[in-house]
Amino acid sequence: MRLLEKPWSKHWPKGVPQSIDYPNISLYDMLKRSTGKAPNSTAIIFRNNQITYEKLDDAVSRFGAALQELGIRKGDRIALYLPNTPQFVIAYFGALQVGAIVVACSPLYKDKELARIINDSDSRILVYLDQLEPYVKSIQPKTRLNHFIITSLNEFEVEETVETRIKPGTSSHVSMKQLIQNTRDKSTPPFLDPTEDVALFQYTGGTTGIPKAAMLTHRNLVVNAIQFASWLYMQRRDVNLSVLPFFHIYGMTAALNSPIYTSSKLILIPDPRDTSSLVDAIDSYEPTIFCGVPASYIALMNYPNIKQHKIRSIRACISGASPLPQEVQRQFEELTGGRLVEGYGLTEAGPVTHVNPLDDPEKNRPGSIGIPISDTTCKIVDAESGDRDLPPLEEGELVVKGPQVMLGYWRMTGETKLVLRDGWLFTGDIAIMDKDGYFRIVDRKKDVINVSGFKVWPREV
Repeated sequence: MRLLEKPWSKHWPKGVPQSIDYPNISLYDMLKRSTGKAPNSTAIIFRNNQITYEKLDDAVSRFGAALQELGIRKGDRIALYLPNTPQFVIAYFGALQVGAIVVACSPLYKDKELARIINDSDSRILVYLDQLEPYVKSIQPKTRLNHFIITSLNEFEVEETVETRIKPGTSSHVSMKQLIQNTRDKSTPPFLDPTEDVALFQYTGGTTGIPKAAMLTHRNLVVNAIQFASWLYMQRRDVNLSVLPFFHIYGMTAALNSPIYTSSKLILIPDPRDTSSLVDAIDSYEPTIFCGVPASYIALMNYPNIKQHKIRSIRACISGASPLPQEVQRQFEELTGGRLVEGYGLTEAGPVTHVNPLDDPEKNRPGSIGIPISDTTCKIVDAESGDRDLPPLEEGELVVKGPQVMLGYWRMTGETKLVLRDGWLFTGDIAIMDKDGYFRIVDRKKDVINVSGFKVWPREV
């Protein structure tokens, strides 16, 4: 599809390039560049404690060195079982720096879900929050983990919290804080090819409902961070309310990687359901960017006396993960004076592929997921074979192409071939493109019901 054939080009947001010259760097190199630009600027705000980019980079490098001392090499998997904390950021970039692959696990997982992901990914180290230790103890004999690194929510507030514990046997249990403090050396990063080397195993139900790991490269994630930051007009002076969980791909890109790319501030919120903490953070630090899900915006609007708080610091919000009700959008924009628009993505694309323009309210189409972002193209194909391109206003499967699309699924060649065809990612979502190039999701392809030869989508029911 040539540029002139892309109807969304006529509605492109001002100041956002349709094509970007992306640096060919790793995710850790992205952090290193941001540190070089703003070493003394605040990177992380957590429970009223602030960490500069320089201190963050130092902790990351020492954690990476500690991983290397534990025998971790390029391609090994490191599982993170953590909420949004400084420890997640340090472990994430520390693992990536030494060429390890991050496996992000939701703290909501119980022992069975956790063990399945640990074993499927062949993870060697688990970094986890002490509150989750009962589940970790339960899975220990069922996995091949070599080391367990434990941390606590207040580990960056007090001198010591959890003591190093080395137990008999093949695995060790050690405090993350002590590990960093006792490692004086810096890591020795291996050579990485950002285009080919995998940074993340992100588990997803994917396009067929079977949990599997999307293999996302350093380039996939760096590109999507830059695409997203560009669309949001994100700058160093921005303050990001990082409430989206980092273990989810949406949060990893929108609330972690993009802010790091721009050397801006991240206010870490470990529990997205704790609206009081959200409001306290808003009053204390006056965030400018708040990417979330509809439930987050609704909770904030319903908070007692919300108009008396510093809510009008927020200038831009992108909502994802579920449809954004038009009334929520209207009321939230009225409350904040900022912009709230809907976007779309999927794990296999790092995840962001579509967003409504932010520059002009007239370009926003309520009920739509917007238009493809920079260097991303898409089309609607027939849902049966995927071989036939459909014209505007016809329902079919949404397929996308762009530099943020994954390499494939870990150990699932057949599944990979189903969703990656000739460079196109078949999303499994049924959608419609209007004549202006805006897309609207109708339903999931796998949910279609065949009634007397007619296709019926559950959303219609």
